[in-house]
Amino acid sequence: MALLSRKTDYALLILQYLHERPHGGCAREIADRFQISRAFVANILKELCHKGFVSSHRGVKGGYILHRPAEEVPLVQLIESMEDPFRFAECNQPVEDDGCHLMHICPVKGPIAEIHQRIREMLSRLTLADIFRTPGAAPALISVTVPEVAAVSHS
Repeated sequence: MALLSRKTDYALLILQYLHERPHGGCAREIADRFQISRAFVANILKELCHKGFVSSHRGVKGGYILHRPAEEVPLVQLIESMEDPFRFAECNQPVEDDGCHLMHICPVKGPIAEIHQRIREMLSRLTLADIFRTPGAAPALISVTVPEVAAVSHS
């Protein structure tokens, strides 16, 4: 199971491409650069535009540019706008009764919820600019401390 779908993965590629080109770019250039279907790139750009990540300009010099600087866009915002809401486990739904018949006796629901919250907080602290740094130039991005969880007895 991957946290990011192919669509979100490609959205990151597209946004990174536009981040490196302040003058913008068009779907054809992006599709050619990454060897991705032009139609798929166009659909992702349309969604990114609709959700406020990019702006489009028509005409001879038309194309797409970032709507906001990459430093101002939290990674979690992109993920949650392109995907269903992020959940570490099925039982991390925003409703109290998630339909799990073990909900009231589950010994790991609390620790799993804590891990989910920490991952979401980390994704909230990362911006697109952090992701777009060249390899080797970025500081360590992930520093998550998982709380100690009492061992569950299987007696």
